[in-house]
Order: sequence, then structure tokens, then C-alpha cells
Amino acid sequence: MTDNTAKREIITPRLQLVAWELTRSCNLYCAHCRGSASHGQYDGELSTGECFKVIDQILEVGNPILILTGGEPLLRQDTLQIARYATSRGMRVVMGSNGTLINDNTAADLKAVPIARLGISLDFPTADLQDNFRGQAGAFAQAIAGIDSARQAGIDIQINSTITKLNVNYLDDLVSLALEKGAVAFHPFLLVPTGRGKGLESVELSPQEYEDTLNWIYDRQQELEGKMFFKPTDAPHYLRIMKQRQKQNGQKKPPDPAVPVSGHGSVHSITRGCLAGTGFCFIDHRGSVRGCGYFDVEAGNIREATFGQVWEHSPLFGDLRDLSKLKGKCGDCEYKRICGGCRARAYEASGDYLEAEPYCIYQPPAWRRKKQGALN
Repeated sequence: MTDNTAKREIITPRLQLVAWELTRSCNLYCAHCRGSASHGQYDGELSTGECFKVIDQILEVGNPILILTGGEPLLRQDTLQIARYATSRGMRVVMGSNGTLINDNTAADLKAVPIARLGISLDFPTADLQDNFRGQAGAFAQAIAGIDSARQAGIDIQINSTITKLNVNYLDDLVSLALEKGAVAFHPFLLVPTGRGKGLESVELSPQEYEDTLNWIYDRQQELEGKMFFKPTDAPHYLRIMKQRQKQNGQKKPPDPAVPVSGHGSVHSITRGCLAGTGFCFIDHRGSVRGCGYFDVEAGNIREATFGQVWEHSPLFGDLRDLSKLKGKCGDCEYKRICGGCRARAYEASGDYLEAEPYCIYQPPAWRRKKQGALN
């Protein structure tokens, strides 16, 4: 391999998004929760002062969109104080919430921060199913009321839905509900069975169902262009599907999905499939830095090193940026630069985060030739 080829195998990191689990405490008990969150105090949470310091250190690396999440972030008393500090430093701050604790007063406080967008989790379009999945009666009605309060306060809403065999047939209804509620975006999360989500492995979509669902999402995005933005999460092969579908539709030069669709720093961006360690990272409530919230391998801890030291020098992130280290068909795939496979799903399935994405049906020509050569 020449030096030039080697260089092309390395992804240059550009920090675009940081998701931050300010607390693991939660008022619900959701079946899919990656953190197995429950109500009550969790020892070792970063203090307010430590959180301010983390924000300062992130800004030494770049100015990413900051996603405040949990657990339920609104259970932490200083969440809005932390959010205000981040916005005062020039960061764009969004929040992921189950929506049940948002009323008119809370929404007004969030708008004043300002929180640029609220991601509200709805996995089913009806109260009985949502309440059962979320482990609390009234969760659906409270989330809908929270959405209404946030919209009235002028906060953009996105709907987040974790997709399994339990609700894949409700996707049309979920999108209709999101449109009815004035959501600007719909983010389907394709289950990574970690935490309490391991109990849902039996209802995880098959690789073919993943493919069918991602093609359905592509079709719906074309139909609703300009009305609502779709961003599949934990589904990096959507970028491969986008490219393939654009070619099938006769576009001589399909738009490069590695370019943000709505400008630099936009929350309406699809820049790459798996962004872990290249454009995105996750910080948990105790300061552990990981590739994403579903990726249970620590890159470092901001109580032991600065955020910049972890981001720039972590061996884990170094591995994730070197495409030549990908194994199996992911390593041979012509779409690996824009996709990369889900490293969290590979890790959960094999114990090796560099192994092939186990839920992608695509067979790269180079991989097929290699397999055929091995048989001959």
C-alpha cells in the first residue's frame, strides 16, 4: 500500500456532535433503555463545576452541537444552568427527553436558555402501547402534552422512535403523528441491544427487515421533502442505501451523503453513517467518553484527562478513524468511507468493534471475489 493510499484510509476527525448523559436517573422504566436507567440517585455524577469545565474543554476542540440527555435530563436540578453556560459560550444546545416532565412553565424555561430543539421519544402512536413499553401509565399523554407545551413556546420538536418488530408496522402512524404535532424531524433509532435493550433481542429486526425499513425511510423522505427531515440512527448502512437509490433514480452524479444536507453544523445533517470517534462522541454521567451511548468501550474519562486529550489521542478513536482496520465485508466495502458499519452492533455481536456490521445484507463485490477465490 502506498503512502497516498494509506492516507485515504484515515478519516480526519471533525467534531460535530457530542451527546452528554447529564444524569442516568429517569422517571420511566423503558424496555429498550441502553443505560438500564431507573429513578433514584446515581453516585459519581459530574458536578456543576466539572460540567462547566467539560464545556470549556470541548470548545478547545471545536464547536459541536451539544445534545443533553439522560436518563431524563430534566430530573437533574442544574441541567438548565449547564445548558445556559454552554449557550453563553456560543454552543448550540439541544435536548433529548421523554417529554413527561415538560409543562408550559418548563417549556418557557427551556426556550429562554435557549434549547434549540427537543427530541421527544415516542415509540408507539397509541397510549396503551407506549405506556406499556415505557413502563408507566400516562406516559403517552404526558409526552404529547409536553410536545404541545414545547411547540407553544416556539421550540422545534423532533420525534425519536426505537424501531423493533414490536412497532415497525406502526411507522406510518408514527410519522403521521409527528406531522400532526408539527415535528421538524423524525429520527428512527434501529435497536442496538445494550443495557435493558438486551431483553428485546428476540424482537430485533432481521437484516432483511433493516434493509426494507431503511428503504421505506428513504421513500418517505422523498415524499415529505421540505415538510419533515428523516435521520435514521444506529443504521449507518442508510448512507449506502441512499447512494444506491440515487443511482437507481438516474442521477448521473448523486449528491455526496458525506456532505451535510443543510449546512455546516445543522441538526438536519447526514454526514456519515457511523460517526463514532470521527464526528461524534458520548459522555456519560461519570465522565466516561465513548464512541456512542450504545458502544460499551471507554475511550477515556474526562476526570483523568482533558476532553481534547481523549478525543485526539484515544487508541479506540484511532482505531475507528482507520478504515484499513475494518474486518470482514466492511473492510472490503466500497461504501465504508460513508457508512463504516455500526461499531456498537459489531461489538455486541462479536466482542470485536472492528468486525463487520452484522445487520447489513449488502455483499461488496471485492468481498464476494475474495470468498470465491478462497473456495476455488
